[in-house]
Amino acid sequence: MLPWWSWAILAALLGLAEMHAPGSYLIWIALGAALTAAADAVYHLSITAQIIIMILASSASCFVGYFAYRHVDRRQPDATALNQREMLLIGTRGVVCSEITHGEGKVRLGDTVWLAEGPDLPTGTAIVVRSVRQARVQVMPVKATMPQD
Repeated sequence: MLPWWSWAILAALLGLAEMHAPGSYLIWIALGAALTAAADAVYHLSITAQIIIMILASSASCFVGYFAYRHVDRRQPDATALNQREMLLIGTRGVVCSEITHGEGKVRLGDTVWLAEGPDLPTGTAIVVRSVRQARVQVMPVKATMPQD
């Protein structure tokens, strides 16, 4: 029969291991060990009962942890452009710097010139970026994006 405090020490060591090598699973096994320590301290269990409680408590806490982390890891809508910098260009306003003819030309967005696709537009037309495809921006005139009264 193991004393209850040995389960408490195991729980503490697993908790420390989780902090030094995070993988989000050792903490749930540590919770199983802590529950086993608490049950053994109250009921003075046999070693077989202690091991069964450890297995059941760890399994149950891992199951609960799976669903807890599943909800925590949901991506925020703002995080969708992470590592996709071109997506940040959508909605950016600029100006045509080389007229768009036959659907192709160049636009200036900030201090950068981009290859552009869109309707035929003369140089100097204000545009807004609709989408990005590879290294080209799809644009439309600013007037087309504003609602008409």
